[in-house]
Amino acid sequence: MRLPWSKKDVDLEPKTGDDPKDSNVLERKMGLSKKGAIFAAGASLFSDGYANASIGPAGTIIKTYIYPETFKNRPVNAKLLPAIAFAGIIVGQLSFGWISDKIGRKFGMLLCTGIVFVFSALQAASKGPGPQGTINALLAYRFLVGVGIGGEYPTGSVAAAENTEDPDIPKKSQQRLFVLATNTMIDFAFVISYFVCLVCLWIFGMNHLNAVWRLTLGLGVVPPLFLFYFRLKMREPEAYAKHSMKNTKIPYWLIIKRYWVKLAAVSATWFLYDWITYPFGLYATPITDVADPNGTLYTSIGWGCLINFFYVPGTLIGAFVVDWFGPKYCMIFGLCCQALVGFILSGTYNLLTEPGRIAGFAILYGVFLGFGELGPGNCLGLLASKAIGPTAARGQLYGIAAAVGKIGAFIGTYTFPQIQASFGPPGSYGNNTGIFWLGSGLAVASALITLIFIPNIKPDAMHNEDILFREYLEANGFDTSSMGLKDTVSDVEGNQIAHHGKADKEGLKTTTAPVL
Repeated sequence: MRLPWSKKDVDLEPKTGDDPKDSNVLERKMGLSKKGAIFAAGASLFSDGYANASIGPAGTIIKTYIYPETFKNRPVNAKLLPAIAFAGIIVGQLSFGWISDKIGRKFGMLLCTGIVFVFSALQAASKGPGPQGTINALLAYRFLVGVGIGGEYPTGSVAAAENTEDPDIPKKSQQRLFVLATNTMIDFAFVISYFVCLVCLWIFGMNHLNAVWRLTLGLGVVPPLFLFYFRLKMREPEAYAKHSMKNTKIPYWLIIKRYWVKLAAVSATWFLYDWITYPFGLYATPITDVADPNGTLYTSIGWGCLINFFYVPGTLIGAFVVDWFGPKYCMIFGLCCQALVGFILSGTYNLLTEPGRIAGFAILYGVFLGFGELGPGNCLGLLASKAIGPTAARGQLYGIAAAVGKIGAFIGTYTFPQIQASFGPPGSYGNNTGIFWLGSGLAVASALITLIFIPNIKPDAMHNEDILFREYLEANGFDTSSMGLKDTVSDVEGNQIAHHGKADKEGLKTTTAPVL
């Protein structure tokens, strides 16, 4: 790998997998096999899930117990605290898309890992002049954490997708491995973030809540620290090595003409999904407060942990059916089931929230979230990485689609209280159920967009599209000879070499006949 400011190559290539005898003990036990490279690239989204979800219980503690007067005197704090990270994520997704395509997937992943590690630690140590100064420092650090997290989408997720089409990966498990390495990591992080806060609360108690929220956020340094070592050992994906435009100008107009419909469709569905899903997850604690008005901080965070756990069965079941249905139809199935459960949840809310029936509310709400993960939660990343563009611009196109989704999450998180209030006064039926009616309606709209505008992808979809993209460029007069990294041969060039070689041999046979 060559760093952008260096004239020399840095030897950070893996010593595991193909040549394990040269590895140390740690590498032999946890080395980068072909499947391991997928997880090393994509599992950093665990940091995304942890950072986004941990501010839910931590924010409840800060707002309700640590600085209640400050939040009361300046209500905008309550809106910015859960939403500010999304602004940073959008910046990271858009900026690191270019870095991923023009500098390299590996460099982008390493830089993102470093950013997330540094600012996760700093947000736990937030301190300023007075309560508002401390809140301002926390907001600033959360924005910068968001930049690193956002960069993981067009670097780590894209590299994970490209590694799934390695020749050694079974074709029937390509989509499953991507889902397990990306969205499943996010969903496990949702659960762990609440559980970590609950454990910290058990340890420190109600008299040391400052330690609880700081440690909850600070433990976000663990995932990037663990991944950094393995990412140092990674190679660039084979698809990037063959088809990147690192050394030539990217023909953006030709790319837009070919892919704009797919990009717009995936972006729209991602926007609608994140607009309602992220607020649901972030506000699990206040939602359960409505259903369990006499609960304590312990029970409130515990209910949040339980509800977030229902993301996990959804993503795991979805991972094992996505190769069977195909990402398009798996997404439609999940959206339709989510809409149905949402309508049921709205209609039966008063019944389920009666004393002694709160478990039914939690289970049905969890099933609602689970179907969202089985469908769009798992499949949007797949479609964004494999259906909307070629390797040459995949990082930027993925970054745009993901950024549009996070804009939806930002808007949803920031406007959630106003949306809820528009359905009626606090405690009313409309106030408590309106968001489920809205979420179900958006799920139906997303299913229709997916059905009409998004193609179903098959195994090796990116490989096949890269070949078609080269042919498309050449048909439009673009010189493709500079595509790919040094010392690599594209599939198209390889076929041409093989064809010419065969023709030369046949010509040699016809011209070297013996003369009698």
